[in-house]
Amino acid sequence: MTATETVAPAKAGNGKFRLRWPHYLLIVAGMLVLLSLVRVIDGANDVTSSGTVGAALRLAVPIFLAGLGGLWAERSGVINIGLEGMMILGTWTGAWAGYQWGPWIGVLFGILGGALGGLLHAVATVTFGVDHIVSGVAINILGLGLTQFLAGLIFNTGHAKDLGGGPRQSPPIDPIKTLTLPVLSGGKIGGWESPDWLGSLENRHWFLVSDIAGILRGVTNGLSLLTVVCLLLIPLTFLILWKTPFGLRIRSCGEDPYAAESLGVHVYRMKYAAVIISGGFSGLAGAFLVTVAATLYQDGQTGGRGYIGLASMIFGNWRPGGLAAGSLLFGYTDAMNVRGGGQSVHALLLFVTILLIGVAVWQGVRANRLRSQVVTDLGRREVRGAYVGAVLSLVAAAALLVWFLLSDAVPGELVSFSPHLTTLLVLALASQRLRMPAADGLRYRRGEAR
Repeated sequence: MTATETVAPAKAGNGKFRLRWPHYLLIVAGMLVLLSLVRVIDGANDVTSSGTVGAALRLAVPIFLAGLGGLWAERSGVINIGLEGMMILGTWTGAWAGYQWGPWIGVLFGILGGALGGLLHAVATVTFGVDHIVSGVAINILGLGLTQFLAGLIFNTGHAKDLGGGPRQSPPIDPIKTLTLPVLSGGKIGGWESPDWLGSLENRHWFLVSDIAGILRGVTNGLSLLTVVCLLLIPLTFLILWKTPFGLRIRSCGEDPYAAESLGVHVYRMKYAAVIISGGFSGLAGAFLVTVAATLYQDGQTGGRGYIGLASMIFGNWRPGGLAAGSLLFGYTDAMNVRGGGQSVHALLLFVTILLIGVAVWQGVRANRLRSQVVTDLGRREVRGAYVGAVLSLVAAAALLVWFLLSDAVPGELVSFSPHLTTLLVLALASQRLRMPAADGLRYRRGEAR
């Protein structure tokens, strides 16, 4: 290599800029302004309505909990693709206990049901060294078949049947109480009925002001107590995994278990603990479905949310904050199925079009900057990749803009598929910046370090 065939200083050559909280807040503010603009242009008021936001939050929580289960397992080095099966176990055990002894006991039994699935996964992968993917798929199949068998055996006979149970559903469960923030979103203070100020602002459909009011009302009106508990798990998980010795041991097992072993960490014990906790979170997601999202167990209730939770975890780069953001994204697109439907998704076409134009501009600027800094073959390939990304983004933006201008609504079939399409697109766009735990999915045996 000659003196001219060099790369610019590391900071400029890498072209990486670490985002911090002020940057994230600016991004969120920009997204909100853009959504408000799209709502005004297309007249799709449900895009930021309190009903949509409330539905998105309810749909996002089980996805987040499943993804949180995946995060705990994979931070210890165990891939948990069995999240869906553990969720299914949580729905059945939560409903079985919930209709008999109340919803909070149902939540506890849902956690225990999912933890049993996690224990089974830990025995297979940690103790016997079974391939993690094979074990996870087996748990998904087992969870589905076992709950269908037990539902027909228990819910379709005796007292459970008299209460409304059947071979594919449980008797109804008492709902968990909800909270409404007084003064802002209505509700009572003592005997006084406070006005719904946020609802009044939302119904005026003003630019940005009504959108902010709708979002705030969606997260302060009719919020389940279990939802509040689940939201507290975001900071709690961060504090445990990143600020405690126990969390450090868990993460060290996922990065280099043999190095952790040499420092006195009981790797088997840490992996077992993490995978059982993972199953407990997945079971909690299932219990949420039968006590908040619906008040009974139904066959097929999870609807693939375990897999979407796994995608949210990957999107969030194995961190609880990013996982929460990904879960809200998938929950929001899923809420389009029940709020506004084709008209709301039609407005989102314009939203995505503008985002793609922004991506194309950013890729073009990045390519020009790299072109002036890098003269190696690797650098040239990176420049070409940036230009190709810019062109593809412009082509996709043009196609979506044409679709938006030539239609009034998105067909219902595409609306129902939008959460899964969002999963694929997000993973494709985010894959280049991800870093999974170094020993994730690798077989560990004590004393085999080389």
